[in-house]
Amino acid sequence: MTVDVEDYFHVSAFENHIKKNQWEGLECRIERNIDRILDLYRQHNIKATFFTLGWVAERYPALIKTIAQDGHEIACHSYWHRRVSSQTQSEFAEEIIDTKKLLEDLSGQEVIGYRAPSYSIGKESLWAHEVLEKAGYRYSSSIYPISHDHYGIPDAPRFAYRPIADSDFLEIPITTSFLLNKKFPAGGGGYFRFFPYFFSRALLNRVNRTDQQPGIFYFHPWEIDPDQPRQCNISLKTTFRHYLNLNHTEKRLARLCSDFRWGRMDELFLSA
Repeated sequence: MTVDVEDYFHVSAFENHIKKNQWEGLECRIERNIDRILDLYRQHNIKATFFTLGWVAERYPALIKTIAQDGHEIACHSYWHRRVSSQTQSEFAEEIIDTKKLLEDLSGQEVIGYRAPSYSIGKESLWAHEVLEKAGYRYSSSIYPISHDHYGIPDAPRFAYRPIADSDFLEIPITTSFLLNKKFPAGGGGYFRFFPYFFSRALLNRVNRTDQQPGIFYFHPWEIDPDQPRQCNISLKTTFRHYLNLNHTEKRLARLCSDFRWGRMDELFLSA
């Protein structure tokens, strides 16, 4: 179980609509939404991994400490939510090193996990794995093995693999599942809001029972917040993707928490 800790105005789909220098003046709703998520996990005795933006951590340090004190893993989601593919290797290295230190200082945990904003480690930026390993990370969860207009490596491995020769560093892709010989995204996000719940559950069950693999699920705190400020002058496609079924997500998450057993990324993949 994973959470990408970012607010509604951080999403890549809004990057040409909301500039970074506007972030400070916008209503931030991350605290109330994370509190609801933590309450849900306490009810179901779930420990999760929180891939956290440095921008959020620096402004809400008490929130990071609370997540860590609840027994969850703190991992890195970059500082500025910039796509890996838009950075040079040196820019990327500087950001992940600085954000790692920030998160470790606030949480009291070693930060060993990373998730690229918008799953932006693509075929042209696979160098990021070696940069991450050199910076002290032990795994990434940054590749979605699907076709999407903004991200995805359709022919990437579906389950955890070692992308660097002679290294224990892991890439742990977001979950996909096959149904009638067609591959479907099964790992959460907008797809979890788009598909009926029974379909998402069936895909994850197939991964557990047929593939005998753990499923990697993710969502964002703003996805349980139908009352977030709505953006104007955005495309119909972006409006559909961002706001679809926000009023149903929290109830679906509660069912997901009951229907499956969940754990932290580091404990599931690195403890062995």
